[in-house]
Amino acid sequence: MSTKVLIAVVGPTAIGKTALGIQLAKHFNTEIISADSRQFFKEMEIGTAVPTAQELDEAPHNFIQHKSILEPYSVGDFEKESISLLNNLFQKKDIVIMVGGSGLYVDAVISGLDEFPQVDPNIRADLNLQLQEQGIESLQKELKQRDPDYYNTVDLDNPHRLIRALEVSIAADKPYSFFLNQPKKTRPFKSLYIGIDAPREVVYKRINTRVDLMMETGLLEEAKKLYPHRNLNALQTVGYKELFEYIDGRCTLEFAVSEIKKNTRRFAKRQLTWLRKNNTIFWIPYQTEPEAVVQMVTEQLKTNPYAKQ
Repeated sequence: MSTKVLIAVVGPTAIGKTALGIQLAKHFNTEIISADSRQFFKEMEIGTAVPTAQELDEAPHNFIQHKSILEPYSVGDFEKESISLLNNLFQKKDIVIMVGGSGLYVDAVISGLDEFPQVDPNIRADLNLQLQEQGIESLQKELKQRDPDYYNTVDLDNPHRLIRALEVSIAADKPYSFFLNQPKKTRPFKSLYIGIDAPREVVYKRINTRVDLMMETGLLEEAKKLYPHRNLNALQTVGYKELFEYIDGRCTLEFAVSEIKKNTRRFAKRQLTWLRKNNTIFWIPYQTEPEAVVQMVTEQLKTNPYAKQ
């Protein structure tokens, strides 16, 4: 092969990215970089659908439970660490696989992060106080007013993302989305996005099944252990915050579980909204046989202009 290629396996949550990534890593005799921002943390296992021990044994994985929720870790940190790792891996491999549902993290490695203006720390402090006193709904409402475009794609349940968008919008007096999609960085490798496609009702059914399985395997117990740290940014995520509400006595367990399913479905919808903006993704139907998938990806490596020198 004349060039080095990063194959990014993307798609909505619970659609089978882990299995496909392993399949491709085994075929190309290479390693996997996880770009799932929730799977970085070692204290969060069941609720983030971390690959099983058997799956981890099938192919070398990187960036799985390598950080603590007590450590600050940003998409910028992930970009730097991933590029460093790729530089090493590409010395011995022509292809590396990246797997993850966090579109921002995947795009950061492939295209680089957008540049933003400096922000007065007082703005962030005020927004954090607003979150504390008025709730996340107030941040959502303000973002919708200041930047409706970003409002339609951001994870509205993630206060960290909302505050980041608002602080930039306030500091620059321009929408956060104005600074997105700037000229991309040049990377010493090519990239190929492989998306797993399925009808929405299939995605939703798989999500509901996964949540039930998480509950059966101890998600509530995991949430109880993490409850003392519930205010950390890493835990402002679907699957945990709903159970924290139950632990606080604000709802029944049945309602909490139904909220996890509903919010995960909403998250999947936002993931797809993000991905559909990328017209370079090569989509593969979710039921495609493994051998056919490998054949299709191999063909894309030969013919796809984004994966060629």
